[in-house]
Amino acid sequence: MILSRTPFRISFFGGGTDYPGWYRQHGGAVLSTTIDKYCYLSVRYLPPFFDYRYRVVWSKVENRRRLEDIEHPVVRCLIGHLGIDRGVEVHHVGDLPARSGMGSSSAFTVGLLHALHALEGRMVGKQELLHQALFVEQELLRETVGSQDQAAAAHGGFNRITFAPTGEIAVTPVLLRPGRAAELDDHLMLFYTGIARTAATVAQSYVADLPQKRRHLRILRDLVDESIELLASERSIAEFGLLLDEAWHSKKSLGAGISNDAVDTLYARAKAAGALGGKLTGAGGGGFLLLFVPPAQQAAVREALPELVHVPFRFENSGSQIIFYDREQDFAPAEAERRGRAIAAFRELGEPLADDEPPAEPVDFTIPYPEPVGAGAAPKSS
Repeated sequence: MILSRTPFRISFFGGGTDYPGWYRQHGGAVLSTTIDKYCYLSVRYLPPFFDYRYRVVWSKVENRRRLEDIEHPVVRCLIGHLGIDRGVEVHHVGDLPARSGMGSSSAFTVGLLHALHALEGRMVGKQELLHQALFVEQELLRETVGSQDQAAAAHGGFNRITFAPTGEIAVTPVLLRPGRAAELDDHLMLFYTGIARTAATVAQSYVADLPQKRRHLRILRDLVDESIELLASERSIAEFGLLLDEAWHSKKSLGAGISNDAVDTLYARAKAAGALGGKLTGAGGGGFLLLFVPPAQQAAVREALPELVHVPFRFENSGSQIIFYDREQDFAPAEAERRGRAIAAFRELGEPLADDEPPAEPVDFTIPYPEPVGAGAAPKSS
């Protein structure tokens, strides 16, 4: 039994410049942090005593005999992609709702990669986890996603993440004087809007013509350096909130799907109650609303947004971790022996025996395995 824990993230500045279609030509950067809210994934080899070979528990419960029948695309892809020829059970729980702009999808991919590698006896580094997650999401699943969420989930911490035109991704911790990170943390509030959305769907509304939005993307990119310089200086932390406000208005110009009337109304109410700035935490459209609020005004902001769920949080630095490992009894010989026998179908007492259901056979689900980091070219853009 393996249990992985992978953090969700908050992105402050630079979102949009992490899409391969942009940074492969112009480069990009983001400032982000992971927080103490996590995606937990337990995996184990499923004992061969059930009438199914795969069990996947997420928002659905799937008991499947064949790999290609698994509905969850990441689970289906990774079991085959990693060449696991045993029955597998995957169980997911998260501290925050899915499709909410906290990098939950990439946290799932990174966490499942980490856990399945550990299940097979392989321990992989953070940078390798990052590149494999990018390969899976952008190349195998062909999702319209950027590259910051995978980096944040794998590495953890408060970082400047740089995207080079070559495809190289550098994760550099932002080092601040004592107390400055805590001061920033104390000024941030997180609210769930209750609006679920799929990041790839929102991104498709503006990613296709990113080159036509170069002015706004360059502003978002420049704000990364400006915000880091501010945090490293003796200037008032309140200026960080004003930069967030500037970045939010600039990002909304990228596409109509990034915000909407409901979100704009919430943001206006928060600012009227004392917030200096803020943004939606992901691609846009809904999810979580991050606000920069001086501590003296935080009670007023909570009162101004009574219909929203307030989520207290703190920064974290661990990244994806294997937090539990237990070597269970190895049923590999029993599983191999069962494959060669026609096992009677499981049934309720009184049901007739069905003699036309052959035992499940291993499925040939061959997908090229990504080269280890440094052994070849970086993942291509989508």
